Amino acid sequence: MKSIAALLLIFLICSYTATGQSLEDKIGQMLMVGVENDPLSKNTLILDLEERNLGGVLLFGYNIDNPAQIKNFTADLQSRSAERLLIAVDQEGGIVARLDETNGYRQTYSAETLGLQFNSEDSTRAMAQLMAHWLSEAGFTINLAPVVDLRINPNSPAIGFLDRSFSSDPQTVVNHASWFIDKFHKQNIATALKHFPGHGSAATDSHLGFTDITDTWQPKELDPFSRLINNGYTDPIMSGHLYKEDWDNEYPVSLSHYAITTMLRDSLGFEGVVISDELFMKALSNNYGLDETVVEAINAGTDILLFNTNIWNDRSLVQNVINLVIDHINLGTIQEETIHDSYARVMQLKEDRISTSTREVADNREAPSSIRVQNYPNPFNPSTTITVSTLQHADVTIGVHDALGREVQQLHSGPLERGVHSIRFDGSRLASGIYYVMVRSASSVQTHSMTLVK
Repeated sequence: MKSIAALLLIFLICSYTATGQSLEDKIGQMLMVGVENDPLSKNTLILDLEERNLGGVLLFGYNIDNPAQIKNFTADLQSRSAERLLIAVDQEGGIVARLDETNGYRQTYSAETLGLQFNSEDSTRAMAQLMAHWLSEAGFTINLAPVVDLRINPNSPAIGFLDRSFSSDPQTVVNHASWFIDKFHKQNIATALKHFPGHGSAATDSHLGFTDITDTWQPKELDPFSRLINNGYTDPIMSGHLYKEDWDNEYPVSLSHYAITTMLRDSLGFEGVVISDELFMKALSNNYGLDETVVEAINAGTDILLFNTNIWNDRSLVQNVINLVIDHINLGTIQEETIHDSYARVMQLKEDRISTSTREVADNREAPSSIRVQNYPNPFNPSTTITVSTLQHADVTIGVHDALGREVQQLHSGPLERGVHSIRFDGSRLASGIYYVMVRSASSVQTHSMTLVK
């Protein structure tokens, strides 16, 4: 018994580095998961963040009700994480935009509209700046965009058919992607090029099944990745679940050491984070089990494993994957050094791209009696929805004031229960200008500006 205990102690000691991070903690930083809107998933996510050192969370449209709600949600996620947290969303513009007119934002232009119809630096920068501002205000730290797939096949079901490509011309794609990326970087938001080595020629959709690009892929599809890397791009690159037989006759790109390490890292010189496309897509789940998928993705050179859920067989997927990886390290089928390398790249990304103020804001959240107020859309004409979030029951008055401080309309006076409350405000009888929503309680006064444009 003593010898077993001694071996266990040695293993535990060896699993820690000089920085105090255990091997399990490092694996946790390599995972990004989605969360369902149910108690099991949300409660499990809390444990994933607080006890399993989960590195990233991916949010979908169904997680987002309105700007105030998502801002509170992301702040809560950050506050539960010991490390700066990657909070991701797909905000390409057009049909793939999780923040849109259904949850308090607005419709956005697709990449195809920006690249083929407008083909204007000003238009692309303006659209990217608007979306980057939304993401920054909402508390996101990484946008899984832009798409740099070429529009080889206009009817490609996952790309061309959905207007997700800027152009079939590599330089046009590079130009628009560069403008897009620059605006997000100015808001301290990381980006992710997708889908390496190019999804634009595919005749099928990897969301739905096996996707073979062997006979349709063209060498120029590498150009946007290569040129952006040569121009200094170091943010993540997302690998596609795309089978290319002349690269690897056994595994798709996302699970292929030749594709990720030999081609992307060694040949193109990419030193940043490689993130997988969602690993439960049918291109993989119909052909490989979770064990094989995780092992091959890590051994290929993937740094962040992306899943659309955090539940597996009614338990934490994060804990399951951590255990799985530890087992394979002990078996020798995954090298421990591979985990250390990926962890280092992930932490460097967080150091480079996520502002320290993200953690400071989360760590210094307002007291439980705090009140937050926003409106959407803003600017508005002639009406807008004002949201007031309270973290506990309070007696409040809510009024709209003009630029001189005069109240133009009282919206509420009396008790307000804990939660997010929406109030429709009609400014049709008012002149254009800046107005202020003022929310008063016994302990605080919160103001928020909004602009009426007629």
